[in-house]
Amino acid sequence: MTARIGILTVSDRAHRGVYEDLGGPAIRDYLGEVLTNDWLPVARIVPDEFDQITGALIRMVDDEGCSLVVTTGGTGPAVRDITPDATEAVCEKMMPGFGELMRQVSLQYVPTAILSRQTAGIRGRALIVNLPGKPSAIRDCLDAVMPAIPYCLDLIEGAYLTTDESKIVAFRPKPLGGSEKV
Repeated sequence: MTARIGILTVSDRAHRGVYEDLGGPAIRDYLGEVLTNDWLPVARIVPDEFDQITGALIRMVDDEGCSLVVTTGGTGPAVRDITPDATEAVCEKMMPGFGELMRQVSLQYVPTAILSRQTAGIRGRALIVNLPGKPSAIRDCLDAVMPAIPYCLDLIEGAYLTTDESKIVAFRPKPLGGSEKV
C-alpha cells in the first residue's frame, strides 16, 4: 500500500509567489532519498495564518489520508510564526521529544536553535512534525528524528514506512519469538 505523506510549507512570501519554496522540495528530496517503500507526496503551501494552517493539516490527515505530515516554516519566535500553535490545536497528543531532539541537534550548528519552537503531535493515525524553513536545518532535523518516525507510525496504526538502512536505520523493537514484520 502506498503511504501518503503531507508536506506543508508555511510561508507568506512563498504562498504569494514572491519567494521560492525551498523547504517543501527539501523535505520531498530527503524522503525520496531515505524511504524505500512506495509513498505519495501531498504538498501544499499556505500563508502564516492560523486558520489556513489548521485547515491544511486537518485536510491532509482527515481527507487526504496522510499518515505523516511534515511542515516547514513558522517555528520561530516572530509574531507570525504560529505553525506549532496550529499543530497543537489540531492534535490529540503532543510529542515534545521530537522538538527537544531537533533543537539539541540544531544547537551543534547555530546558537539560535534555542529560539525554535519545533514540535510534533498526533492526530488520529497521523504524526505531524514541524521543521524549520532552512533546507540544511531540515536535513539535520530529519536525520535526528527519522529513526523514530516509522515506529511511531506503527504504534498509532499509520502507514508502514521502511528506510534505506545505509542512510537511516529506523528503530523497531525486535519481536519476541523471532518473527519479524516484513
